[in-house]
Amino acid sequence: MLKPDYPVRTPRLVLRPFTPDDLDALYDFHRLPEVARYLYHEPRNRAEVSVLLQGKIAASVLPADGKALCLAAELAGTGQLVGDCTLFWLSQIHQQGEIGFIFHPAFQGRGLASEAAGAMLRLGFEGLGLHRIIGRCDGRNQASAGVMERNGMRREAHLIENEFVKGEWTDELIYAILRREWEASAPARD
Repeated sequence: MLKPDYPVRTPRLVLRPFTPDDLDALYDFHRLPEVARYLYHEPRNRAEVSVLLQGKIAASVLPADGKALCLAAELAGTGQLVGDCTLFWLSQIHQQGEIGFIFHPAFQGRGLASEAAGAMLRLGFEGLGLHRIIGRCDGRNQASAGVMERNGMRREAHLIENEFVKGEWTDELIYAILRREWEASAPARD
């Protein structure tokens, strides 16, 4: 079980559990076509984001494998919600996890997603004692691929046209990092 000591801080972000007050800010970016472009779903309406938010509020603790920890990423200086981060506990037996992140386009390109992804890796390795953490993205999503690469994750697979998403065949990139690799990169992170 993982119950982080909140808030989780990075140099510019505060990661914390979602609250009902996050609806407007979460809707502000989940409704955008450019946010949903490489995801499995279309842009979400307010009612869909409200339902999504309820699930995220309930996911502030990671009780067992097969579950996810969902955290809001807000700017440390202003408290503005700018991102949505997830740590999936894929397997307790195999000590495997997966990270995911979605950031408001107005705050992309500043390294914030990289900071948040690094914090989620830390939670997975230090909090859960995972052996391996993966990340996946659409093959066209170079921004997400870059976030994973900047966090020391290596591209392990480029699956060609492996999924039919939104009416087209899409490629998928799979990245991974082992705990020992993450620990060895500590001087670069500090």
